[in-house]
Amino acid sequence: MTQANMIRWFQNIRLTDLPLVGGKNASLGEMISALGDGGIQVPGGFAITAEAYRLFLRETGLDRQVEDLLAELDKDQLASLSRVGSRIRRAIRHADLPVRLCQEIRAAYAELEEQYGPDCDVAVRSSATAEDLPDASFAGQQETFLHVRGGDDLLLACRNCFASLFTDRAISYREDKGFDPLDVALSIGVQKMVRSDLACAGVMFTIATESGFPHVVLINGAWGLGENVVRGAVNPDEFYVFKTTLRKGYRPILSRRLGSKEKKIVYAADGGIKGTREIQVPAEDRRCFCLSDNEVLELARMACTIEDHYGRPMDIEWGKDGQTGELFILQARPETVQSAAAGNVMETYSLKETGRRLTEGRAVGSKVGSGPAMVIRSAEEIAHFAKGSVLVTDMTDPDWEPIMKRAAAIVTNRGGRTCHAAIVSRELGIPCVIGTGDATSAVAEAQPVTVACCEGETGAVYEGELAYDIQRTDLKELKRPRTRIMLTLGDPSQAYSLACIPNDGVGLARLEFIINNAIQAHPMALLHPERVTDTEERGRIEALTVGYSDGAAFFIDQLAQGVATIAAAFYPNDVIVRMSDFKSNEYANLLGGQDFEPEESNPMIGFRGASRYYDERYREGFLLECRAMQRARQEMGLKNIKLMIPFCRTVAEGRRVIEVMAQAGLTRGEDGLELYVMCEIPANVILAEEFAELFDGFSIGSNDLTQLILGLDRDSEIVAHLYDERNAAVTRSIADVITRVKKAGRKIGICGQAPSDYPEFAEFLVKCGIDSLSLTADTVLATTLRVLEVEQRLES
Repeated sequence: MTQANMIRWFQNIRLTDLPLVGGKNASLGEMISALGDGGIQVPGGFAITAEAYRLFLRETGLDRQVEDLLAELDKDQLASLSRVGSRIRRAIRHADLPVRLCQEIRAAYAELEEQYGPDCDVAVRSSATAEDLPDASFAGQQETFLHVRGGDDLLLACRNCFASLFTDRAISYREDKGFDPLDVALSIGVQKMVRSDLACAGVMFTIATESGFPHVVLINGAWGLGENVVRGAVNPDEFYVFKTTLRKGYRPILSRRLGSKEKKIVYAADGGIKGTREIQVPAEDRRCFCLSDNEVLELARMACTIEDHYGRPMDIEWGKDGQTGELFILQARPETVQSAAAGNVMETYSLKETGRRLTEGRAVGSKVGSGPAMVIRSAEEIAHFAKGSVLVTDMTDPDWEPIMKRAAAIVTNRGGRTCHAAIVSRELGIPCVIGTGDATSAVAEAQPVTVACCEGETGAVYEGELAYDIQRTDLKELKRPRTRIMLTLGDPSQAYSLACIPNDGVGLARLEFIINNAIQAHPMALLHPERVTDTEERGRIEALTVGYSDGAAFFIDQLAQGVATIAAAFYPNDVIVRMSDFKSNEYANLLGGQDFEPEESNPMIGFRGASRYYDERYREGFLLECRAMQRARQEMGLKNIKLMIPFCRTVAEGRRVIEVMAQAGLTRGEDGLELYVMCEIPANVILAEEFAELFDGFSIGSNDLTQLILGLDRDSEIVAHLYDERNAAVTRSIADVITRVKKAGRKIGICGQAPSDYPEFAEFLVKCGIDSLSLTADTVLATTLRVLEVEQRLES
């Protein structure tokens, strides 16, 4: 056997050499050969081929021994797997490598020494011939040895690498994937180490790993060598970068999440095949990101280059050299997890059995959820809420959203269909029954219950965990209606998965969820922490803003990231962002909020919306919102963001808000910026033409418009039976404003709840010629089918 058959240098390897050098080494060679001029730096080295492995097994008689031992394997018995695997590994580790193979490995290592110095440090990595395939990654099945120095230790590491082809997990994985264990051979990559022990390393994917959203790069990183990140031993820093505008020269870091990074792997003093050790990370380093923004963007560009070359999503390991500051690619393999959400499938829920009805109210959504009930009577008890339980309570407020995300279903005593519990549960896709009047007394603590919202407008809570059915309808061939079907969305963490649903963008992106969850503090308290009188809250604000120059920088960064994530998920479709629309009592619940908000007897029609934006009591806070929107549009390149002003009572008020926005660099018409106004006050309907002179579009807020036309409080369960968007006074006003706004040459849509709840209301809007419907995610597919049917009838 020639040297070329036993040793192959990376620069002489291409993807076509996979049978000879395995998937990992073939990819390294491919990147060095094809992408070096594209800015991709890969540490040099050589491969010990699969032919060398086969030679080793033949000359030592291990091939027959391995075959005999595998014949004894019962893969369904863990004891058998452990016994067979350990005997094979022991046999390989105790066998001598062929003399000529040892000579060739030593000679190749000597060439590396000439390039990098005596006893140069190398990584010794396995590269199986059935590894890093598009449908089977084999990631982590075999061993890697880091900081190996000297020829003797290299040979020992190679023998241990060969043995690792028969780890218990590798044997089991091959069995599960249907690979004949005797057909799989092992190549070894010997690669110059990158001194990331002095800096950082990690993993990146060119796809969102949970949702399958294809237009982002996800980067994880931690201090020290990258093995802790690869095996999940630390909580790493996390970054998302939007590929589309990155390619256009923007800086679209959509999100940064600081990991705890408690431990790191560094070099051990003596090298050897156990040439690393784990140490604690100093507290000051744990509080810092391991990468700068420039480094995050450089890695993302590398990821895009690699993905473009391979033509598919990739799973990439990277390292930063602490001596030179350079970034290197250490591995690249196809991403094999099929994680894309089935957004083109419509789900219809139905109960398969019945039980005793404990209580009933108004159904929110159309799903079914079950689990043990947890009756939460006050905010002090929410920390004890167990994931997967059914939340039963009097009513919820924005502070409860973290536990609502963990609930199997939600049931409340009070509230109408547009109350907080209803709005949040729709966005989260959680079944919710609101306004029962007696849930906290009718449902016992820990009682197994089923919450059913699949039986029409009335939702029921049944005793016991009942069986139910989910019918899924494939809508891959779903046509797009002329009326734009958009989503209502507030939680950025849902954006990537919801973007898979057939849609025309986001008709209402709500800032309140981001402010409540990511920011938590009142904008004015962040600007003026010295005015916060509660010392505990002032301390919590200080903790939130660690790592930022001041509270303003924290607010802008967090809000920009949340909005940018939503805008990127639906790019290039419009994402209409409504500027903050908390009421004064809701603002007061934010950290430090009590010191900046008035006490109002009726906040629903008090100091809210547009009236806050130019008022000296909040103007500075609004300017922070504007600066965040400016960052998302200008720095990240997300020009699909449109901005919408809520609760604008007069035309003069609209002009004042537009002037304030212009002072922050958000000038209507510049760089494609469009400004919308919520049509949710009777004055917006009556003065539609005058408002149309100031704004590019209208979005009907049917929730507020209904309550103001009918003169009722939509949060009151006492008059909830009178609240109905289908009331003739409401529908005539909506039909009238659609006609007049379109005549004025402006766009008009709706972002209220009515078209999601009532199919006939959606049909009414289409007949009126509305431009777009903004819907909760669970109703998009069914409403799209209904709109297509209506449009077809109107055209015939």
